[in-house]
Amino acid sequence: MSVEPTMLHRIRTLWPVLASLALACLLAVSTPPARAAIETPDFAEPVAEGALPPVASRLPAEPKVVDLAAKDRKPGVHGGMIRMFVTRAKDVRYMAAWGYARLVGYNERYELEPDILKAVEIGEDGRSYTLVLRPGHRWSDGHPFTTEDFRYWWEDVALNPELSPAGPPVEMLVGGEPPVVEVLDETRIRFTWPAPNPRLLPALAQARPLYIYRPAHYVKQFHAAYADPAALGALVAESKARNWAQLHNRMDDLYNFDNPELPVLQPWVNSSDRNNQRYVLARNPYYHRVDTNGRQLPYLDSIELEVAAGGLIPAKATLGEADLQVRSLGFSDAPVLKKNEAAGGYVTHLWRSGTASEVAIYPNLTYADPVWRAVFRDVRFRRAISLAISRKAINKVLYFGLAEERALAALEESPFFDPVLAQAWADFDLDEANRLLDEMGLDARNSAGIRLLPDGRPMEIVIETAGERREETDALQIVAETWKRAGIRLLVKALDRDILRNRAYAGLSMMVAWYGWNNGVPTPDAPPFELAPVDQANFTWPKWGQYFQTKGAAGEPVDLPEAMRLLELFEKWSTATDDDTRSAAWREMLEIHADQVFCIGIISRAPLPVVADRRLRNVPHDALYAWDPGAQLGIHRMDEFWFDAHDEGSLAQGTRP
Repeated sequence: MSVEPTMLHRIRTLWPVLASLALACLLAVSTPPARAAIETPDFAEPVAEGALPPVASRLPAEPKVVDLAAKDRKPGVHGGMIRMFVTRAKDVRYMAAWGYARLVGYNERYELEPDILKAVEIGEDGRSYTLVLRPGHRWSDGHPFTTEDFRYWWEDVALNPELSPAGPPVEMLVGGEPPVVEVLDETRIRFTWPAPNPRLLPALAQARPLYIYRPAHYVKQFHAAYADPAALGALVAESKARNWAQLHNRMDDLYNFDNPELPVLQPWVNSSDRNNQRYVLARNPYYHRVDTNGRQLPYLDSIELEVAAGGLIPAKATLGEADLQVRSLGFSDAPVLKKNEAAGGYVTHLWRSGTASEVAIYPNLTYADPVWRAVFRDVRFRRAISLAISRKAINKVLYFGLAEERALAALEESPFFDPVLAQAWADFDLDEANRLLDEMGLDARNSAGIRLLPDGRPMEIVIETAGERREETDALQIVAETWKRAGIRLLVKALDRDILRNRAYAGLSMMVAWYGWNNGVPTPDAPPFELAPVDQANFTWPKWGQYFQTKGAAGEPVDLPEAMRLLELFEKWSTATDDDTRSAAWREMLEIHADQVFCIGIISRAPLPVVADRRLRNVPHDALYAWDPGAQLGIHRMDEFWFDAHDEGSLAQGTRP
């Protein structure tokens, strides 16, 4: 059963079909065939000189044909450079997300479909996946992309204890068992598990995906099983690596995107060395996507990323120094950005945050202090502090009322959106909040009106943050005012994000303010990691997550009935072979979270300014911006953006096609 690249078909809808039929036809929407390939002007000279093959020879035999008209977009022309700002040199890695070339990826409707792959063949029982590559597809250096690149990753990287001490990624294990891997030919490889593995395809589509392939022809020079020992030893010494394994892991990292020699499959290739203040990414001559007019994508010749202080980026954007900018812009910057559009030669779009909550508060149920831990684990307390938040005031002050005042819940774009769950314990009701706290026996107060804990200490809560977002800090100030009226004193402590995480993982953080669920648009095929105690990165239960991740070697076992039920539902989702079962697991987990208020959501669908050069086409005017699913700019397909040379209204400099 094959999912062809031209099919706008939801891979997850295969499951009920596979569960009931041995053979079935799939519904498809036909994509118009591409016309004869058009050479990219940027490559005309090297092609003429024989330094580069013509475009027809560079494309796969069956390229991914993009029907822009079906997406209400306009076909473009080649040329131009986009300038963007980042705050750190290592942020070049965002281009691995924003370029969003994936084996399978999400389309604009958050449906999974083949991208780099020509097709995915799923076995009748959901235990096997046969990945079908596009014949003639090549890495950015022109070397063939074949199943050898998958075999190399599996046998020589994932199963190599020196390169992968922890063993294969968890997404490649089912019940702790790895798959049987069969290389069928140069374009087909099969993975078979003892039970269904619904986690595989979503993992391949993530912002930071599971890379189950490597450019074997390039990285073999760093592998002890393939390289000449003397030559490899010289490379290790030159790089000052500890050993060959460290060198290999540094040189084969497809996500960090900071090795200009590493061949990639992305639309643009990094041409700058590590730790630069300015990165230039040039178009990939062998990229696999084309439009229906025969133009090889990307339309844009290059991307420039310049490192700048985060506080200066909004000002640089107003001066027209960025052709596309989202990061480091907040809603508070929107009025100034809008005012300076004409002078800066750009337009300001207002997108929406795709996280389930733009600001959320995580009570740590595994906090080291036993008195506070008992308080946090009482659902009446979590409901009370949620009711003691004036979401309307926060929305009005920070977002001019343009955001949604909600608890933590799925967004409208998700099939699991439920307005009842979105409003659970989210009304501002100080009377009920105080009643719940009194009912808990926390009715004693000191002279300042602050409630007292059972051991007599004042109820002073420290919320730790990364201190990187003004909106988060401002929202917590408003929360502090209303919590005080419920007898709770709130203190905010900003920490470096790595220090914050380490404190939380060690059980030393009382509460953490962060985004609420990266995946605000869950679908049945999305693993419900953030809703179950299976990951220490969830600030609600880091110790429980450690216990799950280490199989009991660290952390603490779950001992709260509702959390134990979430674990059962996570297992139910993980072993399901049909959409209905996975959907049922998701819905019950969302209902439990709404009832138990494990995380306090405050605001969702917050408006986010996006600056785009006036001549830049196919940039959405209204869109969701989220890390997973969507890879921020990735799902909006930057390779389809193009400059309209006929628009003479722009005053921006340096990006003329």
